[in-house]
Amino acid sequence: MMRTGVLFVAIAGSITVGSLRADSPPALPSADEIVARHAEARGGLEKLRSLHSLIYRGAYREGDDVMPEAAMAVMRPFYKLVGDPEKPDPTFAEGYDGSAWEFYGDPGIVVRTVGAAAAAARHGLAIDGPLVDYKEKGSTVELRGIEKIGERETYWLRVHMRDGFEEDEFIDRQTWLLTAQRKVAPIHAFGKAVSTETRFSDFRPVAGVLFPFADTEVEIATGKVLNEMHWREIIANKDLDPAAFSPPALKRTPLQTLIDHLFMERADRESVLWSYYEFRRAYPDVDSDKGMQSVGYHILKMGDVPSAIALLEANATAYPRSSGAFFALGRAYNTAERPTDARTAFEKALALDPANKRARTALDAMAKPAR
Repeated sequence: MMRTGVLFVAIAGSITVGSLRADSPPALPSADEIVARHAEARGGLEKLRSLHSLIYRGAYREGDDVMPEAAMAVMRPFYKLVGDPEKPDPTFAEGYDGSAWEFYGDPGIVVRTVGAAAAAARHGLAIDGPLVDYKEKGSTVELRGIEKIGERETYWLRVHMRDGFEEDEFIDRQTWLLTAQRKVAPIHAFGKAVSTETRFSDFRPVAGVLFPFADTEVEIATGKVLNEMHWREIIANKDLDPAAFSPPALKRTPLQTLIDHLFMERADRESVLWSYYEFRRAYPDVDSDKGMQSVGYHILKMGDVPSAIALLEANATAYPRSSGAFFALGRAYNTAERPTDARTAFEKALALDPANKRARTALDAMAKPAR
């Protein structure tokens, strides 16, 4: 699944990169001069500002997972879709239409995200990148020095966004194009923050503006490749309905209505439990196991850990033969830093279903010493 791309939490100033070279010229251009040259190299401000919408289509790889038909779209003033606006995916989509959202076809839910998940969505909204017209976007940019990326010398610019997130942009000193980007963020919803570097290549013109058609993100500490993207096409300025950037309208069943209510009540543990037990009393024959696993995960991802644990404990009690119920509970315990309880739940999940790969992976991860 494309990680939108992903889930980003900034750690200000925590990236350690090279300092100004001793043989650098005494007078460097200012940050604004570099940004201006960068915009000119891409095609000029007029053409950049004339971009109204972009549709990206290509192939995405993350580990052993390959998406040969990956897609993404952005549109002014603030629209974003991880998916194809002309070919909606009935199983999954995420985006931003004024606020961040995620859609899951099974069990059929839409969640409006906050925290790291919402940050990951909003940080990639700019159709022309983070540098062009950065002041209007509420950001500041400072020149940190000169850094060598591969064999190329680059200007190192730090972008500080209005929500406190920081990322580093590296502009080639000869071409004035973006060579690389560095940031610190979790790779997955419950992962630790990781310093990564994304390198850009294969620049081609689209509507008179140069875009990189390939990028590779690696973990800086280990050099491990995290993901690779190769765009087959980038389509500019196609008229798109803003509704394409919003989640699909759902005709909700009683179970889906409960899921909506629980997600909205997530900050109040007692309300979550009350709604859950009232539903179970009113609809005793409805199988709610997978639905509670799903909404429990999303409540956990939003940071409302007590509510998630309470709901998933109740679900595991209601479905004592469900391996998935105990895996979900173990993940919640693990997030709450309750390793003994987490291990017990994962072991129960594996005992109920020896083929539960997620439970096995979770137990193996707990056995490894922290780096």
